[in-house]
Amino acid sequence: MEFPLWIDFFDDLQNVRGRSQNTVMAYRRDLELWKTYGEQGGKDVSGFYEFMRKQKLSPRSQARVISSLRTYFRFCEDQGMKSPELRELRPPKVKVSLPKALTPAEFDQLFQASETGEAPKDLRNQLTLLFLYGLGCRVSELVALDLNDYNPTERWVRILGKGNKERLVPLTEALAKHLSTYLTEARPHLLKDPTSAILINDRGHRPSRVDIWRWLAAWSAKAGFPEPVSPHRFRHGCATALLEGGADLRSIQMLLGHASIQTTQIYTSVSTQVMTDTIDELHPLSQVKVPSKSP
Repeated sequence: MEFPLWIDFFDDLQNVRGRSQNTVMAYRRDLELWKTYGEQGGKDVSGFYEFMRKQKLSPRSQARVISSLRTYFRFCEDQGMKSPELRELRPPKVKVSLPKALTPAEFDQLFQASETGEAPKDLRNQLTLLFLYGLGCRVSELVALDLNDYNPTERWVRILGKGNKERLVPLTEALAKHLSTYLTEARPHLLKDPTSAILINDRGHRPSRVDIWRWLAAWSAKAGFPEPVSPHRFRHGCATALLEGGADLRSIQMLLGHASIQTTQIYTSVSTQVMTDTIDELHPLSQVKVPSKSP
């Protein structure tokens, strides 16, 4: 199964649609899976689903692969090629799981666990947690933050999100104060080589995504959590707290950099569940024993 417009497609993804390098690589892996299926004797779309199951792909991963293939075949049709696969490929049904949000209590535990006894590293570690929870940003966005992305006068940071879309995120007074302290009292001691990065790792350079995951894993273990806290739990925690505090969906969408409001709407389900649990626990009727009436 060949891809006649392979180069054109990936050029379009990266240079026209502005997809990130990670996204482009994900598309490549998905398309190569379809190519492998063909090389192993696969001929029709129906057999591809069984092939993916044998590869032990979860329904969510299968849906992503199908979505990537449909994007490619749609591109082919836009270029005048016939792509019957576009009509035949249908993503499997995926059960939408509610995101597990980080709670304020869990954040406090991580905040304390991030202390090392070395003031510069402590300020850096705490700022990392405050950024993740306070900005609701992705790890890739966090490590890309530069000094010129921070406006101390108007108290905001500029975040470069997916598709190179910029958004300005306001800082709370406490976060702005911590950032200012870090920049003057910690960053100069951590820095070894010139860099524009705000965060500096233990080697004196811009941290990688792996650095952030490694830090979170270490702090999670020290805090006594059964598994590492993922960066996305901070993002979910930020959005959920804002929604429960009265923020509107459009504002949360802009803060998180969601392309579609539908992505943001999942947090309404989280908020509703929290409200239901609270009512079950605290509502006066929950304390009243209502006798059952026999028919």
